[in-house]
Amino acid sequence: MSYRKVLLEQVAHTRSGDKGNTSNIAVFAYEPELYPLLKEQLTAERFKAFHRAAITGDVLRYEVDNIHALNFVAHGALGGGVSRSLSLDNYGKALSAAILGFGIEVPDALAHLLRTRQPA
Repeated sequence: MSYRKVLLEQVAHTRSGDKGNTSNIAVFAYEPELYPLLKEQLTAERFKAFHRAAITGDVLRYEVDNIHALNFVAHGALGGGVSRSLSLDNYGKALSAAILGFGIEVPDALAHLLRTRQPA
């Protein structure tokens, strides 16, 4: 089977929320057939490593199979908390947008399910 590496933005979309020094980021597969790829490749360890020093605490991953989503709870992700930090880049929305640049291996047989950006 042959594969292609694509950005997560072609496979899924994200939503986020902040509370104190914790960011909550949900990643939703566009299609149910793409969800197993997320479960296999987007682990809590890879999520944290992708964000490097922006997340200083643990990252927990919860699988929400019935809606084809992964929910990541990142502790120590907001520089002490949104209202305490001078770093706007650490807001949960920035972290959720950034993870869309994560690379995912997709079998060519599923390539027709990928989303692409439409020119403005």
